[in-house]
Amino acid sequence: MKDAFRRAATRVSNLAGTATVFLLAVAVVLIWSITGPLFNFSDTWQLVINTGTTIVTFLMVFLIQNTQNRDGKAVQIKLDELIRATGARTQYVGLEDLSDADLSTLDEGFKRMAQNADSARAIEKMRNKLSAEHTRRHKMRQHSSHVKAPKTPVDEPQPEPGAKVIQPDGRTYRQVHGRLLPRHRAHPHNSTRRVLR
Repeated sequence: MKDAFRRAATRVSNLAGTATVFLLAVAVVLIWSITGPLFNFSDTWQLVINTGTTIVTFLMVFLIQNTQNRDGKAVQIKLDELIRATGARTQYVGLEDLSDADLSTLDEGFKRMAQNADSARAIEKMRNKLSAEHTRRHKMRQHSSHVKAPKTPVDEPQPEPGAKVIQPDGRTYRQVHGRLLPRHRAHPHNSTRRVLR
């Protein structure tokens, strides 16, 4: 039962957040408002939309709350694992179970740490590093978008396989399987070994 409810709640929550369902709800409201003159804006006409929206809202509260509870629990487990893996202070694991007074005390302590001169300098240094890294990446992105690929000559005739090609440096090459090889590598000699008896 719980597993079926979990699957249904997840599916309905995902569907409720789509643009199609939103447009469908807008269409229902528009149709209801257009039919107003047909029913002389009677009490029954108003009761239809009030009852329908109340029932949908009432049921959606439980479905969405179920998915939010599971998502929040999963996030807390991931954060607890990060705290344990990074070697941070493990007393902050399970903070969500503390009372409001304890959470307020911790919040005040972190605010005092942030107002400390050393903490403020460290935070400012971190912000400057992040800003410099962002600027560097932005410049690299702009530079890579302005760099044009070298034009490849389309109409330039390609040498035939085995043809002799002389490069601007004066060296002679041969075309072998689509590659230019030096002449001494174009046709490797079959070396014969003497057998000494």
